[in-house]
Amino acid sequence: MSSLEEVWAYREETLYPQLFGEKHNGIFVLDHDDFTSLGAENVDPRWLHLGVFEFEPTPTRNSWLYVTSGGSTPWETEPADYNPEEYSWLGSELVIEVPSQPQDQWPIKLLRRLLAYNVLLAHGQFGEDKPLLDYGGRIPIGDVIREKGAIGLRCVVLAEPKHYPATAQLASGQFDFLHAVGITDSEKDWARAHSSEALLRLLEVHGGFPVTDPRRKAVA
Repeated sequence: MSSLEEVWAYREETLYPQLFGEKHNGIFVLDHDDFTSLGAENVDPRWLHLGVFEFEPTPTRNSWLYVTSGGSTPWETEPADYNPEEYSWLGSELVIEVPSQPQDQWPIKLLRRLLAYNVLLAHGQFGEDKPLLDYGGRIPIGDVIREKGAIGLRCVVLAEPKHYPATAQLASGQFDFLHAVGITDSEKDWARAHSSEALLRLLEVHGGFPVTDPRRKAVA
């Protein structure tokens, strides 16, 4: 029977290096501001162990990849109650890829914000009936993505990845990778009219998916 610590260690020390490469930096943990900036009054100390890893390019991937760690940790389930066929805690981890390593590390700030938002969703901060982040979701992010020459990616859309496994298995249950892609306000409006899936297909045709390039041209 795997403990919480063993589940955590397997994800970070075995699973992630197998999927994303051996060379990585982190973990860049969340802090109180990540939660209080979203309106949280009470921050569970356990949430401050969640964070983001930065993976360098590999021989098979040119991009820098960032992935959260903690959304699938079974914080509220005893080992005796683990069910591999169910989802582990939030049931997801967030990923984003960028062409190069930004000096201000905005991908880390972005994923920390999205993960904090998902944790607060799970704990009813925005209403008990508001669902957790999932494929097709479109989330405003404000001015997190700031680079010279950027087109203004003020939202992200969450996609099911095609170039690495979309679902992973832990002893405590499974989880999905939610691949975040930066989009403009006009692209978000276009997706509202046509669907997130249609926008992702359009972005892929024009090189805007799966890697988020702040300097790309808008597609809608």
